This record gives sequence, C-alpha cells and structure tokens, in this order.
Amino acid sequence: MDIYYNVAICEHAGECVRGNPLVFEVGRKPWIIPDNGDVASNQSVINRCPSGALKYLAKEKN
Repeated sequence: MDIYYNVAICEHAGECVRGNPLVFEVGRKPWIIPDNGDVASNQSVINRCPSGALKYLAKEKN
C-alpha cells in the first residue's frame, strides 16, 4: 500500500500517530512507513483522518 500525505490540509489532529505509531511517527524521516502495519489497520487509521490529508492506494497482490 502507498500512503500519501497532504501537509497543506493537515489539521494535526494526531489520529494517525495515536492510531499506529509504528507506521506514523512524527520526527522520523520518512515519517510514514506503511510496511510497519497491515493494510486493514493502515486503512482504518487513514479513514479516521478528519482533514483528509492522508490517502492511500492499495496495491494488487500478484
């Protein structure tokens, strides 16, 4: 899965960091590491983003 972040619309509510700090860790570069979580969990966290700053693209399995 690819996760996209739009800093211009982020409200910094922290839902992502509280939702899965292994995937979303402020201060780390890159601060989003999708492989540190499973697809379903990542989707759940991203769907709770109140501003819509986080989006994802699920990759097809071969």
